[in-house]
Amino acid sequence: MLFVGDSLFIFLCLLMLILGILIGVAFLVMLERKLLGYIQDRKGPNKVMMLGIFQPFSDAIKLFVKEYIMLMKINMLMYFMSPMVGFFMSLMLMMGLPLSENLFSMNMFLLYMMSCLSMGVYIIMMSGWASNSNYSMLGGVRSVAQSLSYEVSMFLIFFVMFFYVESFKLIDFLKYQDGYLGFWYMNAMVLVLLFISMVAELNRMPFDFIEGESELVSGFNIEYMSGGFTLIFLSEYMMILILGILFSFIFVGSMFSIKSVLVVMMFSILVIWIRGCFPRLRYDSLMYFCWYYILSMIMLNLLIVFIFKYMLWLNM
Repeated sequence: MLFVGDSLFIFLCLLMLILGILIGVAFLVMLERKLLGYIQDRKGPNKVMMLGIFQPFSDAIKLFVKEYIMLMKINMLMYFMSPMVGFFMSLMLMMGLPLSENLFSMNMFLLYMMSCLSMGVYIIMMSGWASNSNYSMLGGVRSVAQSLSYEVSMFLIFFVMFFYVESFKLIDFLKYQDGYLGFWYMNAMVLVLLFISMVAELNRMPFDFIEGESELVSGFNIEYMSGGFTLIFLSEYMMILILGILFSFIFVGSMFSIKSVLVVMMFSILVIWIRGCFPRLRYDSLMYFCWYYILSMIMLNLLIVFIFKYMLWLNM
């Protein structure tokens, strides 16, 4: 009976988490459209209900009830599977975040997170290839090169931060930063590099080469419509919130408090603000910036941390 009660409690927690993240994604889209509107000197959506607050829900209903046109040249299985797998992987990463010290606190969270984030490349590659369109295929090829490049530096940054606490558990960041300002003040350079790598991993401006509207129309998702496009859209915006929560855990050391909510909101607003203010980079500039600047600085930082830890070990 106790096992049934625990299972029911875990199921309710997961259900509330999924509903909360979906509602959060809906209002994040609303926040983005409003902010971009004010950046471009217009109001944004303001007609549906009070101040356009229910615009995301009307957009979701419109997307799900749109007519679905069966395309002739698609690879059927991969075409339908890739949006579902992408959405499922985003949910899996969100469910892996520790809700408390005893619920879903993984001992190997760093490896789990790296596995889930690495799957994003395959999802976009599958979507681009299965659509059998030149535009979607080019978007998929761009994504593989970009995501692999920035995942190397981003995973090294995560390794540096987890090496501070000498544990792969995310919950240990809360214990090590309890009562202190957090890791952000002693790792300002790493914080900036991780933010840039996260923006590139999210394929947002100025790194949105897989959805370059001027040359690829809509990138890898050009052949998707109705439910498939909605799942891709949800997984992309869900990743903004997930990486914002990771950012809050690692550099601020708070879990689901007012401080952590403010950090996630600042992270999301900054990502949107950059989209409204910066043009798209050249593709060679993107790769040059990753492999020559970010990777070299992170390797230098990793060497400094190793030397510092070794000196501490010798003194012990």
